[in-house]
Amino acid sequence: MGELAILVPLAPFLMVAFIVWTKHQSKVAELNARATAEKAALYAASNSDLEERVRVLERIVTDKGYDVASQIEALRDARKVEALLDAREPEVRP
Repeated sequence: MGELAILVPLAPFLMVAFIVWTKHQSKVAELNARATAEKAALYAASNSDLEERVRVLERIVTDKGYDVASQIEALRDARKVEALLDAREPEVRP
């Protein structure tokens, strides 16, 4: 019973320490929740940006935009042929 008599005067101090500890734990949990929400918002924004890029790429591929590269190469080849013909013209003319 002597040990219990020592704890009685310490009870208010222990209660205050417990209250302070629980408030601290509550604040830590709140800060973790905010950080998690901010990360989720960043991931959502990044995800929507990537989705938009994929939509653009799908549009390019499905709207024959994918064929643009081969058309550009064909134009380059045609320009090379025209340049060669233009270079030969002075030789053909008397």
